[in-house]
Amino acid sequence: MSSSLARHYATSRAYQFYQLTKPRVVSLIVFTAVIGMFLAAPAMVPLQPLIAGTLGIALIAGAAAAMNCLVEQKIDAVMMRTRGRPLPSGRLTSLQTLVFAGTIGGIGLAVLHHWVNPLTMWLTLATFIGYAVIYTVILKPMTPQNIVIGGASGAMPPVLGWAAVTGDVSADALLLFLIIFAWTPPHFWSLALYRKPDYAKAGVPMLPVTHGDKFTRLHVLLYTVILVACTMAPFATRMSGLIYLASAISLGIVFLYYAARIYVAYSDRLARRTFRYSIFYLTALFAALLVDHYLKF
Repeated sequence: MSSSLARHYATSRAYQFYQLTKPRVVSLIVFTAVIGMFLAAPAMVPLQPLIAGTLGIALIAGAAAAMNCLVEQKIDAVMMRTRGRPLPSGRLTSLQTLVFAGTIGGIGLAVLHHWVNPLTMWLTLATFIGYAVIYTVILKPMTPQNIVIGGASGAMPPVLGWAAVTGDVSADALLLFLIIFAWTPPHFWSLALYRKPDYAKAGVPMLPVTHGDKFTRLHVLLYTVILVACTMAPFATRMSGLIYLASAISLGIVFLYYAARIYVAYSDRLARRTFRYSIFYLTALFAALLVDHYLKF
């Protein structure tokens, strides 16, 4: 692709709408939801819930991200990390964003209702409300525990995937929820530590802003310990086997190393590396669950 074509694509209306959906975040959401589908099935996932469930969950996740951009456009405008997004940069309007979010969200709900099952639709709708309304509108500007409480919405995708295949929510699905719920605070607080000036400027009460760096660094370490303990649960309940256990232990040791280093010898560079590793960590952990599911010792 030539540089002129690349620039045209980057500034096109379609690309701006695509950016509203926070594609990197949604890709991780969809990935964990799909893993939940495969873990719920003893063999291959039937094609209809796999395709329709993935599409519906992706569309509603994208709609939730767009609503987040709509509500937080003033905050995004003052933060270096987000001021180039379509709304603060003026490439899209609030009305366009609202119509877009409503359209793809409505299509996603219809797909889940008609081609998956009503339970998955209602759970996904509740997740949308939890993120776009409860977290974005209420919790984020009100409390430094926004990530902890609001993390429940972010932890739902594997449960949604599980429900898409089985039509119910089992204890194993809740273990997957628990892992992501425990992962969320050290993941986001690593980001918040090196983006503290941005959050302070925007008036967002993230933990480093309200309680200081040392307090946040301690909680990154403590929540990482909790996370690693939670990742042992699938093996303890015989949901998974030795392949997963070995992966969870090795991945967890590295995460604990990063968290301990953040606590005793903090630097912005280390916090960035920890944040990036946390994304790799969750991806690799769920991939290990999938491999173990089909190649269990």
